[in-house]
This record gives sequence, C-alpha cells and structure tokens, in this order.
Amino acid sequence: MNNEQIIQQKPSLQRVLISGGGTGGHIFPAISIANAIRRRFPDADIRFVGADNRMEMERVPAAGYPIEGLSICGFDRKNLFRNISVLIKLRRAISKARSIVRDFKPQIAIGVGGYASGPTLKAAQRLGVPTLIQEQNSYAGVTNKLLAKKAGRICVAYDGMERFFPAGAIVKTGNPVRKNLLENSMTQSEAKISLSFDPEKPLMLVVGGSLGARTINESIAASIDRFAAGGIQLLWQTGKNYASSDAVARASSIPGIKATPFISDMDVAYRAADLVVSRAGAGSISELQLLGKATILVPSPNVAEDHQRKNAMALVERQAAVMITDDRCRDMLADEVFALIADNDRRRMLADNISAMALRDSDEKIVDAIIDLISNRK
Repeated sequence: MNNEQIIQQKPSLQRVLISGGGTGGHIFPAISIANAIRRRFPDADIRFVGADNRMEMERVPAAGYPIEGLSICGFDRKNLFRNISVLIKLRRAISKARSIVRDFKPQIAIGVGGYASGPTLKAAQRLGVPTLIQEQNSYAGVTNKLLAKKAGRICVAYDGMERFFPAGAIVKTGNPVRKNLLENSMTQSEAKISLSFDPEKPLMLVVGGSLGARTINESIAASIDRFAAGGIQLLWQTGKNYASSDAVARASSIPGIKATPFISDMDVAYRAADLVVSRAGAGSISELQLLGKATILVPSPNVAEDHQRKNAMALVERQAAVMITDDRCRDMLADEVFALIADNDRRRMLADNISAMALRDSDEKIVDAIIDLISNRK
C-alpha cells in the first residue's frame, strides 16, 4: 500500500473476569490462567467470581487475587423438592453476577466450570462481553454446552469435542496445571529420600482429592498389611474426611507407610512415585500426563454425566492408564497394584503412552486464545 507500513498492536488486557471453582480441578486451572495473564500484562485487573462457602473463597485470595462470592449450589438430582430453594438462589446469583459484570466492565469473561461459572458467563454474554470457556473434561457438562452457543472461544483438552461445541470456536490447549509440579529437578531416589522412604523399594502414591475418596481409601486400608509384607511403600493422601479413621492411625504406625490428609509438596510426591492411584478428574489426569506417571484410575461414580469414567476411557483406549471401576475397586485394586509393580515393562509403557498425550504450556495457549478473541472482535 504505497510502501506504507501497517503496524498491528496486540490488545492490552486491562480488566479480566474469571469465574468458577468448587474443586481444585477448577481452581488450579483458573489461577494458572490468571498467572499467565499477569505475566504478559502485569497491570491487568483480574477479578474472580466464585461460590460462597466453597474452597475458591480461600484459595483465590491466597494466590493474590480478589474474589466475589455468589450464593449458589448445585441441583439435587435425588430430591427434586429441594431444588425450589436452589432455583431461588440461582435467580439471586444471576442478578448479582449481572451487577458484577456491569460494574467491572471486563474485556473478557472466562469460565472454568463450577457453580458460579454459569450465572457469570451468562450475564457477560447478555451484556455483550466476549466469553471464553475452559472445558477440562472429555465429556462436556450441561452448563458449558449451553454457554458454548455464544462463547467466542472454547479451550479443550481432548479430541472430538465437536460433538458438544461449535467446531469453529474450539481451540485445543490442554488443561493448565500447577507450575511447581513441572519445575522439580529431583531424581526419583532423591525425592524418595526427602520423603523418608527407602529409595531401593517401590513407592505407590494414592490421591483421592482434598476430601478423600471413600472407595479408594477403604480398598487401601483393607490391603495395608499385604502392601507392607510385599515390600511396597505407600504415600497415602487420605483427604480430611478420612484422616481420623482407625485404619489411617494404624497404617501410620507401619514402617514404609505414610498416611496424611493432605500432601503439600505434590511435586516431590509425584517425582518419588513408581505408581499412582487416583480418581479421574481432568486436572489430575493432565498432571499425570505432563509428569508421565504410570497410573491406576478409579473414576468417581458421583459426578455429572459420569465424566470421570469417560476421562479415564480416553486414556485406556490408548493404553495410557489402567482403569478400575469404583464398584470393583475393593476386589481388584491390590491385585492390580502388585501386578504392575512386578512388571517394569508394562509400567514403562503406561508412562510413555500417558506422557505422549500431554499438552504443554496450556495456560499460555489460553492467553493466546484470549488475545485472538479480543483482536478479532475489535
């Protein structure tokens, strides 16, 4: 154009609204996205919207971000009469979310799943604010499927998500995980020693979430003596609901077994583990993929659309994990653990295959999608 140079400037992110939470699987990705935005746009005003009395109301401020709470909860699928109060809370939450969006005037609203995500993104869409959805699971939830109709971008971690969302809006980014998990440079032996385990013996890491997974815990408790006799060391995150049980107290007295309600140094725990037993939440799977850990997945049956089993099947179909259904866990878990510990080649295959599924730098890719969305809108 007559030797004129056209300089396109990337938009500056000044006000960002992030909504969602309820579990670590929603909160950790949300904070990772916020941190990635802050790295690129240090002056950005990033605010969160969560659900009152849920863990995001503590975790988000601890990460350095302000948060506002909505009084909202999930629908009771077993007792429909209780949903009258749920609907009243939902109506109030939608009204408050609309006020938050109107007052803050965000350039973009990001939803990561959880109770507060629906009202907040719906309010943003109605007020003309561009929205981005981060869907962690291989099977999309009802709320995200409804929000997707007007979402500018939908960031996913699995192939085939066109069956739930408009194909033109999908960006495959993977799920953001906690940065410190990837920055640990210890060898496996060093990690075992730092946790006071014998570096020459195999170590199994058991994680069932912050509250604990009842079936996994009961299955582990029933096999404690067998693991100890078989030379398998155990680092067992019981969750707070199970921490005071007699079985946990007895397990903690056995050499080579440590039971704790919460593991603060998960980067060291993962590094030390020869085998991981876990629920099949999307966040946990993403961590296991990035770290390349041989894993037994026990999907929770108590989640919407049975999405944990579908997450696990996406790995099983690629020989990237072993799945034991919740109803068979008590009968099968110990036998499967011993079989895998004895088979180094199979564990190595599982580790290689799950690692091959990893999508790296997900938080940065999501920021790229945000910038692209705002640029195209302008």
